[in-house]
Amino acid sequence: MSFPLLSKNSSPSTLTLVILSLTVVGFIFLTVSPINSGFLTCSRPISASSDISVSTTSHTAATHETTSSTVKPEFRLLLGILTLPELYERRHLLRNIFALQTYDQTVAQIDIRYVFCNLTDDEQRVFVALEVLRYDDIIILDCKENMNEGKTYSFLSSLPEFYGDQTYDFVMKADDDSYIILDKLVESLRDKPREDMYYGLKIPCDTKNFFPFPPFMEGMGYVLSWDLIQWISTADLPRADSIGLEDVWTGKWFNIAGKAKNRFDMAPRFYDYLGNGQKNCFRHEFIPDSILVHRLKKNYMWAETLKYFNVTSELKPSKLYHIP
Repeated sequence: MSFPLLSKNSSPSTLTLVILSLTVVGFIFLTVSPINSGFLTCSRPISASSDISVSTTSHTAATHETTSSTVKPEFRLLLGILTLPELYERRHLLRNIFALQTYDQTVAQIDIRYVFCNLTDDEQRVFVALEVLRYDDIIILDCKENMNEGKTYSFLSSLPEFYGDQTYDFVMKADDDSYIILDKLVESLRDKPREDMYYGLKIPCDTKNFFPFPPFMEGMGYVLSWDLIQWISTADLPRADSIGLEDVWTGKWFNIAGKAKNRFDMAPRFYDYLGNGQKNCFRHEFIPDSILVHRLKKNYMWAETLKYFNVTSELKPSKLYHIP
């Protein structure tokens, strides 16, 4: 837009035209400007200790008002998924699955971390560094990679040092072959006690007691209250006896010490993928009210599971792809 230049000889009509043009421009700026209309927003990642900021907009005939209020979630959950450094494809799949899920963030704040031991080669160092730069969701423990030689103890016992006192209400240890439905998990945890709490699929779940040191929560995924995490990090018992089947040994510590008195068995909502296996108390067909499905070892198992739960049902038609 251009304006006529004013000179000493400018006529009154020219001056009026300039004033009118400036008035129109000013009106457009005040009406359309994103700063004035509330379209300009600022966001930041929510840290483990922060509350959730919720913006609400109210409309009237004459005003457009935006007010902000801070909502403290009812609980905070750290979800630690134990995996291996080289399983980049699995982490990519899990990140996509979690990103597509929704849950009530006024009820829960969930921070998801992928957990493994020290890196061992240059490929891992470069590729994992890329993940950290992009997602910042990885915990690397100071240990040699293992399954049942203290990795879970290293993870649980390190958390108070990593996060400080009472940062989270709950910590969930899960396997990377577990499909976790977050909104169902949130609703299930909502009424659980915040102290001395141990939650998962209790083993043994039938009359055959073929496991040592029962009962315990199966390693597919179990939740501990923060006070139990603090106890694990300071007590002599778990420190001196951390080598063994990780889920069995976790239950063993609590059983010997008289801890975790508030126990919640989530059968049949926690279970193993059935496939061609035989049904039992921890392996059965999919159910709509599932919270966690375990032993998804192959991609076709993941595909079958995600199809059952209609994870891709909101896929929109497009000229750019053809997915029947």
